[in-house]
Amino acid sequence: MRIRIGSRDSQLAIKQTQIVMEGIQKAHPELELELITMKTTGDKILDRRLDQIGGKGLFVKELDQALLDGRIDLSVHSLKDLPMEIEQSIPLVGFTEREDPRDCLLYKQCYHEKTLLFCDFDSYTIGSSSRRRIVQMQKLYPNARFESIRGNVQTRLRKLEEQAFDATALAVAGLKRLGMTQRIDRIFSVEEVIPAAGQGIIAIQGRRGFDYSFLDCVCDWDSKLAAMAERAFTKEVNGGCSAPIAAYAYRKGNQFWIRGMYYSDLFQEFETGEERIQLSDERENQLYEVERVGRKLASRLRESIEGQKK
Repeated sequence: MRIRIGSRDSQLAIKQTQIVMEGIQKAHPELELELITMKTTGDKILDRRLDQIGGKGLFVKELDQALLDGRIDLSVHSLKDLPMEIEQSIPLVGFTEREDPRDCLLYKQCYHEKTLLFCDFDSYTIGSSSRRRIVQMQKLYPNARFESIRGNVQTRLRKLEEQAFDATALAVAGLKRLGMTQRIDRIFSVEEVIPAAGQGIIAIQGRRGFDYSFLDCVCDWDSKLAAMAERAFTKEVNGGCSAPIAAYAYRKGNQFWIRGMYYSDLFQEFETGEERIQLSDERENQLYEVERVGRKLASRLRESIEGQKK
């Protein structure tokens, strides 16, 4: 049986797809796997912020259409890059074990040669197009300027060296998968910079009616719980592509935590907080429980800002 697997054609996207393919092939050597790469609209337009050109859906539009047309059988994505609303005919069918979910900072390489400390600069420019990262890093670096920088990992690192940036912020997970952790200069704790919903999780999208039981070998239940909770939080606060919304959930034993950030564009301020619940033993109940606690936290944080302003 041949399985056609779609991916964006960036180096990181292909690496993530290969991780999934290797897991499937190891458990199911009888399957014939074919990698099909595509350049998406979001990869082509790099001179504007995503919210100015149509949002995260631009990273999946071509792959979604290929699924609908039957040209591919599944697609592989960074979960954090997927829009919150997924078409029912092409559902999410798997979530891999989560890689490091944290964000990190990378300095221009010449600063290392001069043995300069980034925190000693009176004024510096950090390249980031993520409002989520910016509003949180502004508390850590109150004197910094933030300028837009877009592109894949390699493109951003090239822009860091060639343009007027002192540093750039990236996800640790992507750098780990690319074997580039030596470039990391500072890793932010999840308390300092709460990650994007789904950060570090690889999501697999399929087509309704197709048998995806062969994916069990690469799927992780705890990642699914975290993904469902974080996406429920984001949906509850209407967090789209440009909204600076953050959510990070994890399980420890039967305890489940979610930490989130809600930013009010109206009042220009944000609030963070967390919730914890005890999970029941039944998996189907767990899915309901984590989505409910995600929505509960979102409502509480939103009310803490907007309720007191009424």
